[in-house]
Amino acid sequence: MTRRIAYQGEPGANSHQVCKQHYPDWETVPCASFEDVFAVVESGEADLAMIPIDNSIAGRVADIHHFLPGSGLHIIAEHFLRIRFHLLGVPGSSLDTITTVHSHVHALGQCRKVIREHGLKPVIAGDTAGAAREVAELGDPTQAAISPPLAAEIYGLDVLAEDIEDEEHNTTRFVVLSPDLVQAPSGNGPVVTSFIFNVRNLPAALYKALGGFATNGVNMTKLESYMVGGEFIATQFLAEVDGHPDDVGLKRALEELAFFTTDVKILGVYPADPFRAEVSR
Repeated sequence: MTRRIAYQGEPGANSHQVCKQHYPDWETVPCASFEDVFAVVESGEADLAMIPIDNSIAGRVADIHHFLPGSGLHIIAEHFLRIRFHLLGVPGSSLDTITTVHSHVHALGQCRKVIREHGLKPVIAGDTAGAAREVAELGDPTQAAISPPLAAEIYGLDVLAEDIEDEEHNTTRFVVLSPDLVQAPSGNGPVVTSFIFNVRNLPAALYKALGGFATNGVNMTKLESYMVGGEFIATQFLAEVDGHPDDVGLKRALEELAFFTTDVKILGVYPADPFRAEVSR
């Protein structure tokens, strides 16, 4: 029986690319929104979800932090994808014929140099791969798309320019979500633990809550806050640390965290992607 993995976007999107790269034998399920991705996994229509959570240029991906805590899904893996954008046009078009370029607002912002160099008029599309589809459907040699390389193959477009992104370090971190809690074993390589917690609305509550990680030698790699339920007095935090909850240091830190918070929920304990070791050298 074929297993299915869901992602947000149209075929050819970066999320589709990372699915094909790490789950090549799985059926991919494109979804119009992140909410739809969570829904198809929660309903059992798909086995896993591939979700972008951070980008090295744009920062955190909106909405994910609100969907994840209440979804009942668990992080079981992470994957980093170097983001590559190509300038695509219909067969027969060239850099001399194109006047307008379509893409997602973030992609347009990340490829300003080529847009300015060729004097192109940017048009915002809902999705990078969707922009490629729209250009293919138009069949107009004056129209181009900024899209991932996979989109050229899927929609039969010519590559007019490769790797046009302004920054070479443009990288997106994806997490794989599962309805089943599958924790990486302890003592079998680097592990990341993701969790959420709420602090009481008291002076120095966050300072006290995090103190145990410093005193126990636990490296915290992410700490983000956001409002919950539209209330200004209730702040939820998403944190990630190096290590396994069974490790002595992290176990003690989590126990201390519980004293100063109203709720602690482990979202996932999963192998660290080798990319982390590469960038820390």
